[in-house]
Amino acid sequence: MKPNFEKGGGLLSVILQDYRTKQVLMNGFMNEEAYLKTLENEVVWFYSRTKERLWKKGETSGHVQAVKDMALDCDQDALLIQVDPKGPTCHLGTQSCFGDEFFNLQMLEKIVDQKIENPQQGSYTKYLTDEGIDKILKKCGEETTEVVIAAKNNDQKELINETSDLLYHLLVLLKNQGVSLKDVETTLEERHGENLSYKVRGEIKEW
Repeated sequence: MKPNFEKGGGLLSVILQDYRTKQVLMNGFMNEEAYLKTLENEVVWFYSRTKERLWKKGETSGHVQAVKDMALDCDQDALLIQVDPKGPTCHLGTQSCFGDEFFNLQMLEKIVDQKIENPQQGSYTKYLTDEGIDKILKKCGEETTEVVIAAKNNDQKELINETSDLLYHLLVLLKNQGVSLKDVETTLEERHGENLSYKVRGEIKEW
């Protein structure tokens, strides 16, 4: 399926979305040439309606938008591009042109990844990864126990706090083992196709 540029007078409305966190980053426009250059270069190109020229997103700042996936809407006149942003997307220095009041597990995973890949002295994440797998597993076990105790005590506030701690430590563990949230989501998606089934001792059961 190809974009329909005629509907928009030669332009296509384009939304950029962080492929990991799913945060909406910006809206722009492409003509057919910008679209083809985006496909060819695997980084986002736009058409500026005010300057009437093509421009590569990040051509001045260096914060290019690496293309991970693209999807047209049902009318073929709007395009969603999943990107890996190489720095803040907005010219004001924020991650998104729609503001940075956004957080989810994917965002936390991205923060954990950054702290591991660019370690800084005093970072708790750096401490865990320096200590190694046994320390990470110990903390996951401790936090799991705390979740169980909070639930047993019917303490919702403590349950939320301890679950938050557990999820953080699980993300550190996944990173240590070379597994991503996307890998987990893919498995869940596959199970959804099997009526949300799961395996217990090799036997398929339904959720």
